[in-house]
Amino acid sequence: MNQGQQPNHGRLDDDSALSEFLACLMDYNPTIPDELVGHYLARSGFHCPDVTLIRLVAIATQKFVAEVATDALQHCKARQSSIVKDKRDKQQKDKRLILTMEDLSKVLREYGANLKHQEYFAESPWTGMDPATKDE
Repeated sequence: MNQGQQPNHGRLDDDSALSEFLACLMDYNPTIPDELVGHYLARSGFHCPDVTLIRLVAIATQKFVAEVATDALQHCKARQSSIVKDKRDKQQKDKRLILTMEDLSKVLREYGANLKHQEYFAESPWTGMDPATKDE
């Protein structure tokens, strides 16, 4: 065998793994429905009758959303841990993590997506709540 030639064993393994993965996609029920993915693909000008490709896009989208949510959670935890001591004692009663547009915007910017929101969006956890439940 010449030094420039490489055996095709790796390529055959890759091809069989890809074929097996694509076959598994037909049995997999993604979180994002095929119809929804197909709708947005069609709106962007990509018409594809292949369900396998639509499910592959759904899985990629699900992974992206999960990564954004995980990173936003880390930003949220970091932001809430930096609260000064006197506010921390008050917050011990309510240990809920509150995702803000600021957390989400920072993470999406890291992924190259700029998020703009209207000024009327609430950034306070108490906005829209009954005033009587604020003190609980």
